[in-house]
Parts: sequence; structure tokens; C-alpha cells
Amino acid sequence: MTAITDYIHSAPLEQQAHLQTIYQIAKELLPDATEKISYGMPTFFQKENLVHFAGMKKHLGFYPTPSAIEAFSAQLSSYKTSKGAVQFPYTPLYPRH
Repeated sequence: MTAITDYIHSAPLEQQAHLQTIYQIAKELLPDATEKISYGMPTFFQKENLVHFAGMKKHLGFYPTPSAIEAFSAQLSSYKTSKGAVQFPYTPLYPRH
């Protein structure tokens, strides 16, 4: 087990599938990144932190760089966002692409 899989398995059961999905997507898209826990959250690192994610009470928190949120603002328009965060509700399921 890795630190990230430990994090996922320690999350409330209703969050685990969502966390696992985000984790698998990040692993596919960032195969050369180092996985670690940073700021108490699963993190993908490659010379700098690329993305963090975390299970919150009512949503999955996704924390890419502000430039990524800006670049994908159209695709993220139906989600609550801030300069450095996206809130994906647990239901309905968010799209994989």
C-alpha cells in the first residue's frame, strides 16, 4: 500500500470510490509524478506540486494549479470553483474526461 491508498482506505466509505477514481485518473495522466501526502492530502509532485485532492464532507476537493482552473474554466463551469480549487459533488458522479 502507498500513502495515498492508505488515505483512501481511511476515508469514509461513501467517499472511497470517488477518491479512487481521481487517484487512478491522476496516475494515468501523470505517470512520472511522485505520489505523496502533502498538506494532509494525496498529492502528485514533479518538480513542484501538480495536484492535490481530498475527501470533504459534501464534496471531493480537487486542487490543481490556478492556471489549470483558468484553462479548463469552460469545462468546470457547472462546478463550484475558486482560484485554486474545484468542488466535485459526490452525486451525481462527475465525468471522467
